[in-house]
Amino acid sequence: MASALTSVPVADCHLKADYIDCAGRVVTLEELHRTAPSRGKLHVARKAYGSPRPTAFIVHGFRVAVHRITGEIRILQSVQAQDAGTILNPMQARGQVEGGIAQGIGSCLFERMVLDATGTVTNPSLRNYRIPAFADIPRSEIFFADTHDAHGPLGAKPIGESPIIPIAAAMGNALADATGLRFQSLPFSADRIFSQLNSLSR
Repeated sequence: MASALTSVPVADCHLKADYIDCAGRVVTLEELHRTAPSRGKLHVARKAYGSPRPTAFIVHGFRVAVHRITGEIRILQSVQAQDAGTILNPMQARGQVEGGIAQGIGSCLFERMVLDATGTVTNPSLRNYRIPAFADIPRSEIFFADTHDAHGPLGAKPIGESPIIPIAAAMGNALADATGLRFQSLPFSADRIFSQLNSLSR
C-alpha cells in the first residue's frame, strides 16, 4: 500500500516502529490507514518462533505461625516480587499475581486428592475436596522490579502462571523455620503437621 501510495518499489519500502520508509519518503501508519479503504484491506502478519524469549523471575516469602497442638498454620505475612519487565497493565498484572498466589496456597495447604486401593478418587466433589475460600487467602505485598526486556513487547516479560511457582517452596521454608522440621509432602495440612510435630515430642 505504501508502495502504491508513493510510487516507490515495494523492495524499497521498509516498515519501522510507527511509519513506513519508502526510499526516504515517510508514510505514517495514520496516513496509510486513512487511504486503506480506497486501496483494499490493511493487513499485517509476521511469524514468531519464541526464541530468543524473555524469562520472568519471581521470589516469594512467607512469615507463618504454627499451632503445635492443632497443626494449624496461620500466614502472618506474604510477599512476592516479580521481574516482569515493563508492566503494561498494572492492575491486570497485580490481579494475575494475586490469583497465582491464591492457587499456590490452595495447592500447598488445602487441596488433597484421596485415592482408594483401586485408584478411584474418593473425594471428587467440592463438598470434601477443600479449596481455599476468600477468607483463607492473606493480603500479599506485591512488588514489580523496574526493568525493561529487549525481546518482549514494549519491554514486557510474560507473567502467566509464574506467580504460583515459588509458593510451595516458600511455604515449606517458612514451616521449617517456624518448627525446625522439614515437611516433605503436600498439602501441608493440619493433620500432617500435627502428626510430625507429635512424633518429635515423644
